[in-house]
Amino acid sequence: MNFPGGPVAMPIDLRYSALLARIKPYQSARRSESAAFLIWYLVNYYRLDELEATDCVCDQSGDKGIDGIYINEGAGTIDVFQSKISQRAAARVGDKQLREFAGTLTQFRSAPALQNLMASAGDAQANALIARLAVVDRLGEYEVRGVFVCNLELDANGAAFLAAHPAIKFAGIAELAESYISDQKDPIQSGVAEFDISGLTVADYVVDAGTSASIVPVLASDLIKLSGIADQSLFSVNVRADLGNTAVNRAIASSIRQHSLHKAFPLFHNGVTVLAKTVRHDEDTLRIEGYYVVNGCQSLNSLYDHRAMISPDLRLLTKFIQVEAGSALAGLITNYSNNQNGVKARDFKSNHPIQTRLQHEFKKHYRGSYALAVKRGEPINGGVTISNEVAGLMMIAFDLGEPWTTHRKYQVFDERYNEVFGRPEVSADKIVMLYEIAAALELGLRQLSNELLGKYVLTKYVMLLAVRKILDLSEAGRAMIARPQDYVRREEERARFRATVDELAAWLVIDLNFETQELPPDFDYRDKLRDKDYVSGLVKTLVVSYSKDLLRKKTASVETLWARS
Repeated sequence: MNFPGGPVAMPIDLRYSALLARIKPYQSARRSESAAFLIWYLVNYYRLDELEATDCVCDQSGDKGIDGIYINEGAGTIDVFQSKISQRAAARVGDKQLREFAGTLTQFRSAPALQNLMASAGDAQANALIARLAVVDRLGEYEVRGVFVCNLELDANGAAFLAAHPAIKFAGIAELAESYISDQKDPIQSGVAEFDISGLTVADYVVDAGTSASIVPVLASDLIKLSGIADQSLFSVNVRADLGNTAVNRAIASSIRQHSLHKAFPLFHNGVTVLAKTVRHDEDTLRIEGYYVVNGCQSLNSLYDHRAMISPDLRLLTKFIQVEAGSALAGLITNYSNNQNGVKARDFKSNHPIQTRLQHEFKKHYRGSYALAVKRGEPINGGVTISNEVAGLMMIAFDLGEPWTTHRKYQVFDERYNEVFGRPEVSADKIVMLYEIAAALELGLRQLSNELLGKYVLTKYVMLLAVRKILDLSEAGRAMIARPQDYVRREEERARFRATVDELAAWLVIDLNFETQELPPDFDYRDKLRDKDYVSGLVKTLVVSYSKDLLRKKTASVETLWARS
């Protein structure tokens, strides 16, 4: 790519019109284009889920020069964002905007300075964001870094300014294009890679004439030169791609930042496994051709992201395996290597008897219509796929009555696993029923006047509790809760159930619209939907309103809705 000035050859179209299509899921009349662009960036490049990304961003610009904040545990930084989206492809970012951004960052130089900013910000969203993330308390622990995200590139003045201000990272069109994860990945890399092994002993193991392995601790600085890390094509055959900001990846990043640990890195790191068409070495150089990585994806991504911190002492024990590409043995190596990767709480439960039973129930009663995914990357053939993580969150909201906790996804397979899944009433039928209710709510919430609230993930779970409370008011509703198999197992009954909950959801959204239409523009829906008292009060208001309308015959009972469906 030639910057600045010349045309850009991009694997992803980042021109204004194309970018609008990409950020459309995050757009709203009450959210600026630059805020939607920043959410898209956090989802696609920081690899946050939509909920966490939304929580990091101020919906409107002008919040003291702060468009978003993210506590980057892996890098040990407080990332303060500004985002700009431009319609003019030929424009460039100069030093003026960057100087203004640098001025904003000076407010983060100390706790008193940041507290002064908060005092002057008043009701600005940036103030609530700083408070919610407890940024003041973290200033001494984390380094403050500015991140300027833009669909343009720098001009000469902007480049010169950034050269003198290393605390600001510029994520412009070149980096966005280069680091975008492509859907098309070639598992076998072309070209060659070489590693400096002078002074080291290589452990060689020969299986047969065409299959062998060479094991040696190679320089991390050589490993990050492997092609395909930026676009993730290097890991095409890996069972899992980069998992993002996990506890394991944060630990890897922490050890990379500590230079005193670099010499000992091979002692506590599991290593990397590379498959290649050819592996050759002499006393000084190891050379591979036609390669891809089947184990060590998380480590290589962490090294690449923190490449400025790599020292000459940092090595990783690497197993280079020469094996025929696409062979059964290559497949075995790939699968067994990935079985040794760090796992999440959900992965530990994927083979638990409860999950196995639920999958069998789905196959028995809903084959071709619905399927339950119990592990990441699991192939599902036919029907609607429901994640067991989403199922757990729906049950926390609907059964346990705690939608204000559903932002803590880890609890589903951690301390609350048995409470969520270990109950007789948990069945494939229950999960399908909740899925149908949630789908009706998602459809209805699109009509909410407050688009930000309607699009917010937690709103659906709050409304699930409202539906539960309304169903509890009638004999027909209680029957649906007690015996979901009578209402969703057969397609004919499931269609009637859909029609029933569609009408119920539509009524609830109308009432929610009435309750929220007078909210001020700076209403902090993120915090409020995590507040037990606020959510409980809102749900109670909706249920009381439904009960009054029922008495006044302004709405239909669950029995009537079911009968006429």
